[in-house]
Amino acid sequence: MADHPRFGPAGVPPIFRVLGARLPDVPELLREEGLDAFEYQAVRWGQKPQMKQEDAENLGAQARKNDVLLSLHGSYYVNLCGEKEVVEASKRRLVACTTAANWMGAYVVVFHMGFYGRLEKGYAFRTCVKALKDIVVTMNSLGIRNVKLGPETMGRVFQVGSLDEILTICEEVEQIQLVIDWAHMHARRQGRFRKVSNFRAVVEEVERRLGTEAARNMHCHFSKIEYTDKGERRHHILDEARYGPDFEMLAEVIAEFNMRPVMICETPILDVDAIKMRDMLRKVTEK
Repeated sequence: MADHPRFGPAGVPPIFRVLGARLPDVPELLREEGLDAFEYQAVRWGQKPQMKQEDAENLGAQARKNDVLLSLHGSYYVNLCGEKEVVEASKRRLVACTTAANWMGAYVVVFHMGFYGRLEKGYAFRTCVKALKDIVVTMNSLGIRNVKLGPETMGRVFQVGSLDEILTICEEVEQIQLVIDWAHMHARRQGRFRKVSNFRAVVEEVERRLGTEAARNMHCHFSKIEYTDKGERRHHILDEARYGPDFEMLAEVIAEFNMRPVMICETPILDVDAIKMRDMLRKVTEK
């Protein structure tokens, strides 16, 4: 885990691609910008790793050389509360992602758990918990013990991933990393974060249920977000004042609780806004 707050992008920043950067170049380019985290995007992957082991290990070596902490966002094609065949395929996709994460030294595989569909919410959630326990058993049988699963809080009301559901998973399943997507929670609850106290309440709840270290060591996603009555619609950049949540409010809570989160930026300008968040937190802590 991070020994200080870390900031980085969800995927390769567009400007890096314009410059013709290759994947192994990304950690050094991020370090030159003063960023120290990177979430590799494996969101289109199937049931086998879609990168070579050598390439993953090369990325990991460059990340360690430049002190950039790696995480991996798993396949979007996951639904742990669907039909049996869908669940089994979803398990294989997540194991493929954890295999590649293990190769590169990423500490967590972040993913979306699925949709309630026509299932009763409680039943759908318990189905997800069982599937996650099965995945952990498979990971351990493959020797994947340094990678954690990171089901994240979700932004739409029909998705499994309320704060309570994520905290319950952390309580009941081994090898889980708490992943808080602040924008998703803001959208799911129709503009949840309007005051500093709203952010503080989440951290206090995490601390109450999972302990101080879990609260201090969150893996986080952040952006401004647009939403409808069904939740998340699209992500926006930090400078768009009409949308929330406000990172400066979260920065105050990070400083107050002496947190050291990994903050992954999901706005359309990945590295630019990651730098802005880093600078906002520095400004708050220097007060």
